[in-house]
Amino acid sequence: MNYIDLHAHMVSRTTDDYHAMALTGCVAVTEPAFWAGYDRVSASAFADYFKHLTEFEPQRAAKYDIQHYTWLCLNPKEGEDRGLAREVLAIIPQFLDRPSVLGIGEIGLNRVTRNELATFIDHVELALEHNQLIHIHTPHLEDKYKGTKAIVETLASNSRIDPSRVMVDHVEEHTIRMVLEHGFWAGLTLYPMTKVSPGRAIDMLEIYGTERLCVASACDWGPSQPLAIPNCMFEMRRRGHSNQWIHEVVYNNPCRFLSQSPKFKFAPLEQPALVH
Repeated sequence: MNYIDLHAHMVSRTTDDYHAMALTGCVAVTEPAFWAGYDRVSASAFADYFKHLTEFEPQRAAKYDIQHYTWLCLNPKEGEDRGLAREVLAIIPQFLDRPSVLGIGEIGLNRVTRNELATFIDHVELALEHNQLIHIHTPHLEDKYKGTKAIVETLASNSRIDPSRVMVDHVEEHTIRMVLEHGFWAGLTLYPMTKVSPGRAIDMLEIYGTERLCVASACDWGPSQPLAIPNCMFEMRRRGHSNQWIHEVVYNNPCRFLSQSPKFKFAPLEQPALVH
């Protein structure tokens, strides 16, 4: 069955991972901008990174018949530096017209500081100004609930935001309800050792239903699995879920959210497609 991984940091993965993802039915990935493992010190470093995301990665993915899309931003960890944030925000618009850019992300909060929140709001304003989709990172560990609540309340207070154009990612059992009740999309990113496992993600899908919920691998340079989605699909089948139910989660729902950008070339399908 084909699937779409809407959260994969392929810049940190090998070409063998593209190969394995293609063999298991991946037809498209979207790659949010993220932390490089160190704090970048200049806007020019971000410009080089954005060129990599919009030029090199689409070419590398295309060799395996995978469409590569991306999101652009200064990540939440580096959002604390307000001077750098203003410089990076100033260069992002020159990349927004590139054919693989779907929107602004993954923006959000890390330690939920005043500066991080100000940078988050600046990114949201940039997305609204340029009519872009928004992909949001919510904090991990002890700051998860506090950060998610701050993000949801900030967005809900802005009447210009259409929640159907916003993906709030990294939801967990104690944050998923507030995200869905405000009309946003919710992302269940899968990890092998920490955060949300495939089993926990399926538990939440069984409780809340499949509407406005997606799963993703979130694969990066840390402990993560580029094949997290097919592994989750296997667990769904083991629990007795139908192919149509799985298809809604791993293919149709990403299409419904992402196709709000005219650049995204896939559309929901009534029936699951076989692995190409």
